[in-house]
Amino acid sequence: MTAPLLVELVRSGVVESTHAVLAVALRADGSQALTAGAVDQPIFPRSSNKPLQAVGLLDAGWSPPDDACLALATASHSGLPVHLEVVRRTLAAAGLDEAALGCPAMLPLDLVAAHQLLRDGGEPTPLTMNCSGKHAAMLATCVANAWPTAGYLAPDHPVQQAMTTTIERLAGERVPHVAVDGCGAPQHALTLNGLVRSFAALATQGGTSGRTADAMRAHPHLVGGPGREVTRLIEGIPGLVAKDGAEGVFAAALPDGSAAAVKVVDGATRAAVPAMVHALRALGIEQPVLDELATTPVLGGGVPVGEVRVAGSR
Repeated sequence: MTAPLLVELVRSGVVESTHAVLAVALRADGSQALTAGAVDQPIFPRSSNKPLQAVGLLDAGWSPPDDACLALATASHSGLPVHLEVVRRTLAAAGLDEAALGCPAMLPLDLVAAHQLLRDGGEPTPLTMNCSGKHAAMLATCVANAWPTAGYLAPDHPVQQAMTTTIERLAGERVPHVAVDGCGAPQHALTLNGLVRSFAALATQGGTSGRTADAMRAHPHLVGGPGREVTRLIEGIPGLVAKDGAEGVFAAALPDGSAAAVKVVDGATRAAVPAMVHALRALGIEQPVLDELATTPVLGGGVPVGEVRVAGSR
């Protein structure tokens, strides 16, 4: 096992904290361009699994109203009106409304949208929760198969079993553990090697995988939201599909099959993006967006006084 990648927070020239990161990058021929840490041990990819789950829903017979609805099924969306409208469209096409959503009530991830909702007298709802697109797609798949929508979040429900089968196919490995994600849906553990293989398959295979990847590429603003790192990476690197996840996970792939995935050991989200930039550069990718995201400013008194960066990158 190789040593993990290190991401450090440097303030005024002093290393204030360091985060260990598991990382793997595969070239188009499957050879390793980068490996760091225990990439063969199970992790929970969290929302980085969403594109794989969306493929599973298509495999199970879901017919999205349009590719925007498919893109939003892969999303941890910001809760903007454009996102909520697509969730409603997904539900309406299945004869459902937002009352069917089984995810918890949460404010939008976007702070401006959250503040506006509260100023308008609104409150957190399942619709504004960032996983509502995935839940709407799960429910629509239940309707398409005449499966009960009640209990659709149970691991043994047919819709969840269908997604597990697809995740295992794309990853080329068995799912060793199933837990409960923050949105209440089952969360499938994979190794980081399995996660990176699944994204390579997502980006290169035709059929339901190709349709999902194409929807994400066509609608990056739905996969995350304006200004979000995942959206900026998809917009800034031609052909890229990418998805971030809680607890410091990020995965991405290109149409030639090259792919990268990272997991911050202590779950610090701030370390994931610089680590992902490092992994993509190990594949020979050079685009202006990588320069923009390689470091994250650390502010003091409202002005930059340091940065989060991969150790040794300065």
